[in-house]
Amino acid sequence: MTALLSPPRTLPVRDGAITMIDLFAGVGGLSEGFRQASNRFQVLKAVEMEPRAAEGYRLNHREADVYCGPIQDWLRDEEVPSADLVIGGPPCQGFSTLGKQAADDARNELWRAYAEVVRKAKPKFFVLENVPQFLTSTQFPLFEQMTEPGAELEDYSIEYRVVNAAQYGAAQVRKRVIVIGHRNDQPDPGFPAPTHPDRSDWRTVEWAIGALPDQTGELPQGISTEVAGKSMPGPYLAKELHVGRNYSDLSLARFKAIPTGGSRLDLPLELQCEAWRKHKTGNADVMGRLHWDRPSVTIRTEFIKPEKGRYLHPNADRAITPREGAKLQGFPDSYKFVGPITEIVKQIGNAVPIPLGREIAKHLATRLC
Repeated sequence: MTALLSPPRTLPVRDGAITMIDLFAGVGGLSEGFRQASNRFQVLKAVEMEPRAAEGYRLNHREADVYCGPIQDWLRDEEVPSADLVIGGPPCQGFSTLGKQAADDARNELWRAYAEVVRKAKPKFFVLENVPQFLTSTQFPLFEQMTEPGAELEDYSIEYRVVNAAQYGAAQVRKRVIVIGHRNDQPDPGFPAPTHPDRSDWRTVEWAIGALPDQTGELPQGISTEVAGKSMPGPYLAKELHVGRNYSDLSLARFKAIPTGGSRLDLPLELQCEAWRKHKTGNADVMGRLHWDRPSVTIRTEFIKPEKGRYLHPNADRAITPREGAKLQGFPDSYKFVGPITEIVKQIGNAVPIPLGREIAKHLATRLC
């Protein structure tokens, strides 16, 4: 059993280290990309409010000091350390096309706390990740205004692009806006060039999960971790997450009737629900099968539910497993996760694809010699 909550630690900085602060860190996908890029990167502090994700971060990034709680509380309770880099993705539910896109969603303004950390840590560079809708929101112009003379981030300039993770080696089409900021006494780092610019070069579902068995297994039994005073399942290795769900007979009949590359639009009338019978057009990804010879669709926080999108296995009559989702996100088989399966699936879906983070990190490492 391991405990999550502990007093802040003062960690020794390795010689030649590039120091980082990871905000809204989740289970640590972005930090994992940076770690894979270079062992020079050292996370001094990670901030994550969801306890099970924070515990997973701590287990995978033991060098980092992890604060579990809202970022506003961390800013109130602790001193922000200086660092070479600040990275992180403020919650995007208020901007996402899948959400309500509520202009008054309190999560829309968590980028302000991110900016406050940048102001206090005075990093040479920062990396902010979000959904593309952030650029067209009412919040983004306010963020840009922070870099104007006399404003909180007047010492910084920013550049931003919408990037596709598939062009950076992920076996997944996932578009995100990446904002890279640099302190004005540092050269503009620019953006990393795509490693897989052409569709013909994109990594596929088969490349990522083709070697895994169609048959699923069971989670290891008797494993628990103490998280914030409560016993939670895990930690489980990513390779142990090749587990399925218990489907109804109706769901199994639907899966069997959906052909290669098909979706709910291919179902016979007797297997359609009332809503599908009324709407013959619309989202063709619902109950859709992934294609072996293409990248997957975006791995979201409910990717084990085929009714949420194109998450059926290319040929098996089931949704993809948490392990398959983790591999499509680029997590190594040895990565550790804590919590019930539904929570682990959220942690996987919320992460920045590891290959994308790795290429950003490689690019910045050359500017931080």
